[in-house]
Amino acid sequence: MSEKKTYNDPKYYTNRELSWIDFNDRVLEESRDKTNPLLERLKFLSITQSNLDEFFMVRVASLAKLAAVDYPKPDASGLLASEQLRAVNKRAHEMLIKQYNTLNRSLIPAIEQIGVHLKSHTDLTPAQFQFIKGYFHDELYPVLTPMADDSSRPFPFIANDTLNLAVQLTPTNGSGRLYATLQIPDVFPRVVRLPGEDNAFILLEEIIKTFVGQLFVNYQVKESVVFRVIRDMDLDVAEEDTSDLLKDVQQQLKLREHGRVIRLEVENSISKKLLKRLNKELGTPDFAVYETNGPVDLTFLSKLTGQIINHDDLKYPKFTAYQPKELDSNHDIFAAIRSHDWLMQHPYDKFDPVVEFIRQAASDPDTLAIKMTLYRVSGESPIIRYLGRAAQNGKQVTVLVEVKARFDEQNNVHWAKQLEKMGCHVIYGLIGLKTHCKLSLVVRREQGGIRRYMHMGTGNYNDVTAHFYTDMGLFTVNNDMGIDATNIFNMLSGYSKPPFFHQLHISPDGIRDFIDDKLDQAIETVKEGKTATVKMKMNSLSDQRMIAHLYKASHAGVKIQLIIRGICCLKVGIPDVSENITVHSIVGRFLEHSRIYSFDFDGQKSVYLSSADLMTRNLNRRVELLFPILQPDLSSRVLQIYETMWHDNVKTRILQADNTYKHVDRRGLTPLASQEAFAEAATLHVKRDQEDAAAAAPSEFQPMLSPQNQPNPLNYDDGSEPD
Repeated sequence: MSEKKTYNDPKYYTNRELSWIDFNDRVLEESRDKTNPLLERLKFLSITQSNLDEFFMVRVASLAKLAAVDYPKPDASGLLASEQLRAVNKRAHEMLIKQYNTLNRSLIPAIEQIGVHLKSHTDLTPAQFQFIKGYFHDELYPVLTPMADDSSRPFPFIANDTLNLAVQLTPTNGSGRLYATLQIPDVFPRVVRLPGEDNAFILLEEIIKTFVGQLFVNYQVKESVVFRVIRDMDLDVAEEDTSDLLKDVQQQLKLREHGRVIRLEVENSISKKLLKRLNKELGTPDFAVYETNGPVDLTFLSKLTGQIINHDDLKYPKFTAYQPKELDSNHDIFAAIRSHDWLMQHPYDKFDPVVEFIRQAASDPDTLAIKMTLYRVSGESPIIRYLGRAAQNGKQVTVLVEVKARFDEQNNVHWAKQLEKMGCHVIYGLIGLKTHCKLSLVVRREQGGIRRYMHMGTGNYNDVTAHFYTDMGLFTVNNDMGIDATNIFNMLSGYSKPPFFHQLHISPDGIRDFIDDKLDQAIETVKEGKTATVKMKMNSLSDQRMIAHLYKASHAGVKIQLIIRGICCLKVGIPDVSENITVHSIVGRFLEHSRIYSFDFDGQKSVYLSSADLMTRNLNRRVELLFPILQPDLSSRVLQIYETMWHDNVKTRILQADNTYKHVDRRGLTPLASQEAFAEAATLHVKRDQEDAAAAAPSEFQPMLSPQNQPNPLNYDDGSEPD
């Protein structure tokens, strides 16, 4: 058997979709972990639901389309699309049982013990019942629209991810069964606070079900159950050219609302007859029906935790993110970046300097141009505002807005139009590729000539998600990187294709080629009798060619450490293949999002950060960026951050040879939760800076000295600092 064939054996690979379900199961474990604060456990259960919804809208929808046309090519693990579709639904059903067992047996009893009550209409006090009755008549009744379902009125369209009631009726003075549906309006909060108690709540659908009969005068409600559908929401944009891309995306956004039903969730109290009718009308296969032992759509739990009062002690403790004073609004950020490179680790370091970088550039008289890529931004993005201000101030502003960023398409289309109105030059991306790199470039005219200031990151320019995604970024004026960045923007905006890059590596192809070269170097180093270690951190590892290369390096004797939060299609512990590979996964308070790639060849270390995971889409079909950390103290800091995460023994799970993930055996070890350690270090850093500033401040009463005794003012413009 040839080496290549050996490394590509299907039994060496885990199916991507099943690996994702393993990841979501690790999130679910966090909701069951009693060492986590109680209200955070509710949030984790909510996250498992939103994760599943997106997974079904995109990944399972794609499998359904492939299965429908009997797509003949198996995945790396040897499974056909139809086999994957059934396996995924089987595992998702098992997860559903686990989710609702967690809710009903663990979380609901636990919150009731602290005085938080999620009530049904039968549990209410007379005053609370009168409250929901008034709420129904005064607020809900005018908005609700029952939709009859009979021979003259066809079954109505059920929108994706909306809560609905399926109602079965009989005439008061007659016989026979009639049916209707009723959408539960999302213009009202789903979690409604009840009077008379601090933390008593009822769900909106429970109020509507209690009084639904009043919408059907002269009919008797025999049954009413909540249901929800998840539809195929994958965007299918044909890109022959980008001139009409914006229009094409907007058109597809309308069309995808009517995608086929991929999953039907319904309360398990539903009768067989009503379920059969829903199945028929929605065209749902039996394996895609999910009966819930509790409220449909558990994302309401996040909203519930936001309304619970007097229990901040049951949430994660707050920490103070660090910001160097040199990078704040009172200092010249360009002078700070000229003095040396700056590494940011969010959310432990504030995201503010990234916003400040664009803000100062917008009004800086020496700034000639700002160029930036935007993949996902917040709904009220300050960066967008400052880019617009820069254009209005006469700067040349070029922004690549990726309008195909999944589930952010509408937001990005909006911002693209706004930027154009403000005078920015907007690019919508390259044909057939998503632009996923995180790159901003400020070009200034200075005494020595033109100078390029850069920020490169592993995560999006999103000031909201920066508070709960872990990401890393670099500020630099490195000339070679600046030239590379200019070439990247020329490539994105025009027809330029640079023959080579000095320091940066770009996908498609460039990052794959770079990592392949590094793995080949590692193999050669080991063959020479020296040691080689590869350390990588990413969100997902699924590219078959890359996994095969890691297997080859492992077989040669290269030590490989991988920290992978989510999907991992690589298997460990395969004799003569992956015995030198160890995989850790950290799931905790923050979503691990940073990507680190480091290589140690007999003591010669190199460190890189990237926007890219080792997934086929990132390496082949996206514009991605991988950049080196050249300043020695910063590269050491990245490695130290990696080592702290690698030795996490609280939130780390280690991939086993049987494809399960197990917590670290902590016997005899001092507990180390890396995210907590970084948060505590940030708070300590802030406190130390405050104490230093207080110690350096002049006392309140200071004697006036004669002019000849005044100390000489110190000038730090040369970059030196006082002792």
